Amino acid sequence: MASAAALLVVSAPAVVASAGPSDSDSARHARGEWAGTWAAAVTRGNTVGLTNTGLNNQSIRMTVHTTVGGERLRVRLSNLYGEQAVQVGHATVARPNTVTVTDRSDIVPGTLRELTFGGATSATMNRGAELLSDPLDYPVAEQEDLVVTLHFPVLTGPVTFHGQSKVTTFIGANDLTTAADGAGFTIRPDCCWMFLSGIDVERRQTPGAVVVLGDSIGDGNGSTVNANKRWPDLLAARLATARPEVRTPGVLNLSLAGNRLNHEGTEPGTGGFPGYYELGPNALARLNEDVFPQTGVKTLVTHLGINDLWMSDDSAESIIASLRQVNQQAKARGLRSLAATLTPYEGHGNPGVWTPEKDAKRQAVNTWLRGPGAHEFDGLLDFDAVLRDPAQPSRLRPAYDSGDHIHPNDAGNQALADAVPLRLLGL
Repeated sequence: MASAAALLVVSAPAVVASAGPSDSDSARHARGEWAGTWAAAVTRGNTVGLTNTGLNNQSIRMTVHTTVGGERLRVRLSNLYGEQAVQVGHATVARPNTVTVTDRSDIVPGTLRELTFGGATSATMNRGAELLSDPLDYPVAEQEDLVVTLHFPVLTGPVTFHGQSKVTTFIGANDLTTAADGAGFTIRPDCCWMFLSGIDVERRQTPGAVVVLGDSIGDGNGSTVNANKRWPDLLAARLATARPEVRTPGVLNLSLAGNRLNHEGTEPGTGGFPGYYELGPNALARLNEDVFPQTGVKTLVTHLGINDLWMSDDSAESIIASLRQVNQQAKARGLRSLAATLTPYEGHGNPGVWTPEKDAKRQAVNTWLRGPGAHEFDGLLDFDAVLRDPAQPSRLRPAYDSGDHIHPNDAGNQALADAVPLRLLGL
């Protein structure tokens, strides 16, 4: 909660509306280029719970972590998987109040700005459509948190969302978009960005963006909540530090926990795994939604296949075939295409989740990636070599194991980020 002293500074949140873009605005910013600074893959809400029923005269406050900065921003909302048109009653962006560390819902009132859509403060997202806000003069720095709050005045129906945000989200009744503290937010799950799919910034020059197409390893399962310790986050931080003399690329993490190359998220898996919508469609179906439309995408990193093994017992050949197809489609779009080896997971899950036979298939995929595959992709990230235990190569190195024997901890994520050769990113 915000302190009493902080609330006395400004008696009411300062909201400054952004007028729609004008000719003079366009002229002033004619030299700028838009670049993706943050993005998330989205899916349909699950069959039960809040993501299925939706929000009804409720506000949701979400925190995101930028990768690159710029002088202006625009926000992308998505109703891609909705079953009806969705009314956005009010939307704001602000900076978090980092002094009130006991409640991450607090914002700095003087930084609060309204988002507009065609000059209006409310808008409708058609069924299956996206909604782009007007450009807003709002300087954004590299590696900073932004808080986006959305109010939905009438029932949305099933939400379009990202289920593993690894950050606390805040939901409360009525329009709380201008609330400086979190008193009205009564639902506080450590998950979920709802309807929010991306933020772009305007920069004078940009080398584009790196998109990570991955599963729960990229999505941060096993990393610390509210710490931005997923390996793509840490790669972005490394880029900002390693290349301060030049414009760094954005890193857009389009990973989805549980995602597979060849199967739908709702398909059940080994060990009694039931399947959920939030695991997303098969990866090839995600290319046109999660990869190719990203603002300024130049490089694609694909790290998928381990879930096809443990959940679905797919053959090495079917995994390789889909990886090759992802690569071919990326190159057909003019993207630099990188692949990552499949990491070990012995000890994870119920009996049958890991077997020597499945591990042999994993090794076969990695052998292909290190051999013939290396001549097809533009580069290889050998994540298996980074995370495996030298004494037991079918297991994670203990120092990098989050405890479930498949997902790296913060140290393991840092090791993955550190192992990415920057030259492979085209820098």
